Amino acid sequence: MSVQSEQRFGEFVVVRKVGHVAELVLDRPKAMNAVSSEMARSIGAACDALGADAAVRVTVLTSSNDRAFCVGADLKERNSFTDAELVRQRPTARGAYTGVLELPMPTVAAVHGFALGGGFELALACDVIVADATAVVGLPEVSVGVIPGGGGTQLLPRRVGAARAAELVFTARRVEAAEARELGLVDLLEDDARTAALELAGRIAENSPVGLRAAKRAMRLGQGLDLRAGLEVEDAAWRSVAFSGDRAEGVAAFNEKRKPQWPGE
Repeated sequence: MSVQSEQRFGEFVVVRKVGHVAELVLDRPKAMNAVSSEMARSIGAACDALGADAAVRVTVLTSSNDRAFCVGADLKERNSFTDAELVRQRPTARGAYTGVLELPMPTVAAVHGFALGGGFELALACDVIVADATAVVGLPEVSVGVIPGGGGTQLLPRRVGAARAAELVFTARRVEAAEARELGLVDLLEDDARTAALELAGRIAENSPVGLRAAKRAMRLGQGLDLRAGLEVEDAAWRSVAFSGDRAEGVAAFNEKRKPQWPGE
């Protein structure tokens, strides 16, 4: 299927749209997508635009580099910062990670090659991580005197449990594809991560955009709550879709044995 639109955000981020699927491409190949301040701002701006686009049902996070998804923060840039500059840069860096994390539609990361530090945190911010045999993931921040600061200390324990996350963070070790799948650091191991991620996104995008966003909201907000509170979150999300145009169309299409034409409202 041909690309319907392509928009560049700064020098290092491209968003392509095909149907109801958006591909957010990390496009700083010469630096293996190391996240500089400029790139972080661009990721945040791209996520703001995607979040406001009701036509986008799924976003896939990919890389234009043959060897890496993203190698994390631009340490060459960081090395040049004064303490005051590092403090001022922190909201910019956080904006990239929270931008991906807070996208309202389902998100899929396609990990090819290295996804380390902030690179792996960008993947962890997505709902599903698809990897291929080249994938190497990890959070090595303590080996350079910091901690995972793009959500890693919170997202990784939620994904694999506290003890396993502790071992991975404290050792700063890199994990190759097969073990990463076994440990739950990635969800699917495929021959071609990008192709598989886009195919998965296409299948997801066939469903109700109202339902998809509400289901994601319920799962995200309910995480960490006790069951009773979580069920209240779920009930609120159900009420938000129960009287929607998508729900009416979905029921009608089912009964009429046809493919639904979602109004998206």
